Order: sequence, then C-alpha cells, then structure tokens
Amino acid sequence: MAVLEINNLHAEVAEEDGETILQGVNLEVESGEIHALMGPNGSGKSTTAKIIAGHPAYKVTDGEVLIHLEEDEFGEDFEIPEDLRTWNLLDLEPNERAALGIFLGFQYPAEIEGVTMVNFLRTALNAKLEEREELFEDEDEEAESEGGDTNEDAAGYDTSPMEGNVEEGEIGVAEFQEILQEKMEQLDMDERFASRYLNAGFSGGEKKQNEVLQAAILEPSIAVLDEIDSGLDIDRLQDVSNGINALRDEQGAGILQITHYQRILDYVEPDHVHVMLDGQIAKSGGPELAEQLEDEGYDWVREEAYEAA
Repeated sequence: MAVLEINNLHAEVAEEDGETILQGVNLEVESGEIHALMGPNGSGKSTTAKIIAGHPAYKVTDGEVLIHLEEDEFGEDFEIPEDLRTWNLLDLEPNERAALGIFLGFQYPAEIEGVTMVNFLRTALNAKLEEREELFEDEDEEAESEGGDTNEDAAGYDTSPMEGNVEEGEIGVAEFQEILQEKMEQLDMDERFASRYLNAGFSGGEKKQNEVLQAAILEPSIAVLDEIDSGLDIDRLQDVSNGINALRDEQGAGILQITHYQRILDYVEPDHVHVMLDGQIAKSGGPELAEQLEDEGYDWVREEAYEAA
C-alpha cells in the first residue's frame, strides 16, 4: 500500500509576481481508494494535479507532498529499505516521481506523429523501471558516503525516453507484447490501437482511454486523473470508467480523480469526495456529497466555509 500525503500546500504561478493559487491544501489518498476532487473553474484542482507530478509552471511556497511506500510496494523482488519508504516529491524531478509510483493522466493528451503506441508504452515502462533502480541505488550510495558529491545537480534522463534501440531495456519486445495484450483485454480495448501513432487522429474519447491504458501499463501506486471525463460521450465514458475501476480493483492503485461533473461518479463510485474552493479543500464527504453538488452547486459550500472562518 502507498499513501500520497499533501500537507499545507501553498503554490503560485512560477513567474515574477506570480498569482497565488493554492492556499493550504491538505489531502491524503491511499492505494485502493478513489477520491473525487471537485470544484468550480479556477479553484486549484488542476494546479494541485500538476504540482504532484512536478510541472515547472508552478512554484511551491510552503507545505510538502509526501509519498509513503510499503516494503514490497514494487513487488516481492524489489525490497524497499525502511529509511527509503517516505519521499518528499517536491525534492524530486518528474521522472523520479513517476518511478516512485505517481502517474498523471492529462486533460489534453498530446499527439505525436511517427511514434507508435506500442513503442512509446514499452519505452516509457522501461524508462520507469530503470529510473527506479537508479533512484534507490543513488540513495543507498549517498547514505553510505560521508561528505561526497550527492548528484543533486543531475536531473532528468541522460537521453530522451523516445530514443534508443527498441530491443533495449529490461522488458523486451516479446514480453511487452504479452503485457500490452493483457492490459488491453482488461480495458476492453481494440488491439489495433497499439499500431497507431500516439494519439494522432484519435477522437477525444480514444485519447482519454489511451491515458488509462498508459496507467495500466505503468502500474502506478497513485494515479491522478485530470478531468479525464471531459468531452466524452456516454459510451466512451463507460469505457474509460471501466478502465479506472480496473486500475483500482485489479491493480490496487489509488485514484485522485479531478472532475466537474457527477456523471462519471455514477460509474466510478468514489470513497471520498472533496470540494476545492479558492485554493483549499473546503469540504469533504462521501459519494452523497457529489450528488448534492450536482443538485445545488457550490454556493452553499462557500457560504458554509465563510461561516466557519
């Protein structure tokens, strides 16, 4: 089990005199749980998601974002030392956060011509596994050394994850084909997706379904899904929802699902619902809270929060 813990998170746009957006966010998401984060436009939902993943457009001015890992979080063959089971994500690069089990599903996935889905996904998986090995090896070496260089200035990959021989990496082509087939069957996806260029010519629904496939392949401990339901018709909404449920039920991932609408929660029932207003979590509750928001909007939450203040 993994736990994502956000404590008193304050952040602003990473520009001179940047606008303050987050003003003390507190949130905790465990593996196997689904949390819905709702709120009006501009309340800080997507900013929270991007900061968790390490987006450079935002600067954290206070607080911490921790991930707590169990000894066997990455499988029985990868034992995590006791002193390396808690990490502050704010100290890490985006690729290091991904190696520790963080996944961000984008609201507007990019299209990349010339790169097939199968090659992209296998390269991403191998890059994550390699980064994880290096991350824990570097930390072990640093802990054993006394006063040596800490490698703090080294950030990111030596080469782009898109480069290199397709035969290289821990997961070979044949093994990956088996993994991909299993995940696509699990998500009820057409196998022809795998041979297409990444999101090129995809419908909005296909792009969102592909985001869920990427999460299934990378097997995150915590998946942050930023408005993955936007622009979906009812059939594709059901397909994407089935994939999200599989991430939780089949893989045990924790889900932080950012959404404006209650409709996806008819198919992906959350354990917890949080309302964000003015850069803070103003109210939390169960699935019934989302239904109340659908009926009554957010004004009553704002009034309640002001009265409490």
